[in-house]
Amino acid sequence: MADWKLKRQILQGAVCLLLIVAVLVVYVGYLTVWKGDELAHNPLNMRQAAARADIRRGSILDAQGRALAQTRSDGSRSYPFGAVMAQVTGYNGENIGGAGLEGHANRALLGLTDDMTRLGPLAQLFQTEQGNDVKTTIESDAQQAAFDGLDGRKGAVVVLDVDTGAVLAMVSSPSYDPNNIEANWDNLSKVADGPLLNRTVQGMYPPGSTIKPMIADAALTESVTTEQEEFSCSGVLDVGGGHSIRESHGEVHGQVNLRKALTESCNVTFGTLGMRLKDDKLKSTFKRFGFDQSIGGDIVMTNSHLPAFGTLGNGDQAQTAIGQSTLLVTPMHMALLAAAFAHEGTIMKPYLVQQVVTPSGLIVQDTRPEKWLTATTAAMATKIDSFMEDVVTKGTGRAAQVSGVRVTGKTGTAENAHGEDHAWFIGSAQLRNRKIAFAIIVENGGGGGTVAAPIARKIILSLQN
Repeated sequence: MADWKLKRQILQGAVCLLLIVAVLVVYVGYLTVWKGDELAHNPLNMRQAAARADIRRGSILDAQGRALAQTRSDGSRSYPFGAVMAQVTGYNGENIGGAGLEGHANRALLGLTDDMTRLGPLAQLFQTEQGNDVKTTIESDAQQAAFDGLDGRKGAVVVLDVDTGAVLAMVSSPSYDPNNIEANWDNLSKVADGPLLNRTVQGMYPPGSTIKPMIADAALTESVTTEQEEFSCSGVLDVGGGHSIRESHGEVHGQVNLRKALTESCNVTFGTLGMRLKDDKLKSTFKRFGFDQSIGGDIVMTNSHLPAFGTLGNGDQAQTAIGQSTLLVTPMHMALLAAAFAHEGTIMKPYLVQQVVTPSGLIVQDTRPEKWLTATTAAMATKIDSFMEDVVTKGTGRAAQVSGVRVTGKTGTAENAHGEDHAWFIGSAQLRNRKIAFAIIVENGGGGGTVAAPIARKIILSLQN
């Protein structure tokens, strides 16, 4: 009898232990499978912080393999290009965290993979002392030319390879030196629109006349005009309600067709087209070109601010068509707009990381070009592209001309409620072995043709050499 009671107690104890083990197994599985990503990325995860202390962080490289960020012998980070590359590399600090690729590619630079991160303490068995190198798509010469072109003025430059979506340059000004950012953190972090703001993907601006190529596409696609129709520009367009739209500097363009209207940036023509397109067709056009979408991947971009389509009157429709009203966009998205017309209507998904390479030279990530969306037909893109070529050869974008290079563009002078007008220039250039698209904005710069277009010329020349 006593033996039976003892056996029953042992059995009960064994069952309890098995149940406890089963619960633990299920809970560990839950944490690993269902909650693994969330916990791995949680900033309070001290395991990763402890692991980082024993790892020599990998380098960030440009497209030619030049170091943009590297680890010194004492374990601190060095940024050879300083402020020029700040918006690409970002920064990494014990007390301030990480930004840019230092933040976005943090695990790659530490040599951690998603699978290893989920392993928890077991990951230390597979962890090396040297992190992986991250090779970017950035062309240092183009980045430097863009940085020099802005010359300390507030603004941004984005340059893309239209065939692949690779980001060749991404400059925001004013910038900061990531080599001493922790020492200057208190001052830098107090300025809302200061050096820490990445204007290429976070800056929000009215696009001004740089939106007109898209409106020209919409007007022809939606059959609200033809290439042959002539518009009479007296310098003023009555939009009703006692309001009007005027040409810049009081210009009068006279009789112009759509091609000439884009070349001379005629507000009267495009304001008229905006009222003809009305809300529904304007809305569908912005959707076609992805202004209502996020990009995803390693490009984290602020969403565009679109007008409240469905509630606009004639005045706001006309203002939207010349890039004003409540419309706000990022320079990155305007570079994508230019890329659409340079790439037969197809926009490739922009990306910044080309490869992740282990210390032994093994490529563990190799980005392949990916289509983001089809914005328009190849025939329409070619037509608008030819209009934009006229802007550079005959119109307001002559300052972007480069001998022997086919350059297209559209200038913009965007009204700014908080000061002088912003200067814009978007476009493309056919180089020897590739085609690029770009968007340039100089805040409070005035005329895009005189201020922003010359920066495009500098960038094109840097990529020719």
